Amino acid sequence: MRTRGRLTVRMCGLLATAALAVTFLPGAAAPARAAAAVSSAGPSGVGAWSAAVENAATGRLLWSRGLNTERPMASITKVMTAYLVIRAGHLDRKITIPAAVTGYVRAHNASSAGLRPGDRLTARQLLDALLLPSGADAAYTLAKAYGPGLSRFVTRMNATARLLGMRRTHFSNFDGLPYPTPYSNYSTAANLLVLGRAAMRLPAFRSVVAKRSFRLAAGSGHHAYWWRNLNPLLGRYPGAIGIKPGYTGAAGQCLLFEATRHGHTVIGVTLHSPGSIRSVNPADATRILNWAFSDLS
Repeated sequence: MRTRGRLTVRMCGLLATAALAVTFLPGAAAPARAAAAVSSAGPSGVGAWSAAVENAATGRLLWSRGLNTERPMASITKVMTAYLVIRAGHLDRKITIPAAVTGYVRAHNASSAGLRPGDRLTARQLLDALLLPSGADAAYTLAKAYGPGLSRFVTRMNATARLLGMRRTHFSNFDGLPYPTPYSNYSTAANLLVLGRAAMRLPAFRSVVAKRSFRLAAGSGHHAYWWRNLNPLLGRYPGAIGIKPGYTGAAGQCLLFEATRHGHTVIGVTLHSPGSIRSVNPADATRILNWAFSDLS
């Protein structure tokens, strides 16, 4: 996801020192704990500042780093947006793309699904626009329709986070953009595993995040669209079935992911992996998945 203010985080080396003393204090959050040292039994070469992986079936944590350190999560935020929409239902309702989305995307230099104001799409189609190309315009449209209203939708996001037990998470918006500050929208590796598990229990969510692309032909009330999934694991890592990448300058490369192999399903997350906005970096997730499946075999 592109952001208006690209922050460059410089660190000596490649985060080779496992005992990182870097911690962000996002807004009103309690002071975050320093990242934990890498377990000698865990995956090697992982550059993410926070990461975790667990057995999706049992919930058993297999490995983590900085498990409870609060960090910005970028477009992984859109998983909660989709979760609320799907739980609310009425996915075949037609929603008109508001005129304000064009200016919103431009003002924030945000990732976009290219939605055209005035087009009428179903909520189900907008979920594809939200989760595949990470469309901030789709997030805006869905939040406005399902809040109803943007601020009410964000309030519901935070209420749902509390219900799920995500006590170290705060949503300041519906798409993960760095506003009102780069650190006002944050979570932890532990909390995002909770969100990922909850979302992947919903068939409508699973079916979207597993798609490599989606093509919508022009029809009554809307233009044609084609959206490609930005998840770098799909089609490249055997058994990958989701979930959602993200990027801002403050968050770095982020990826919430799930994969299945030999009867085992694991879910993991990386926050602030090395990389830039130009391409999603799958290296950390790949190392973690390889290690996890080896550990489970």
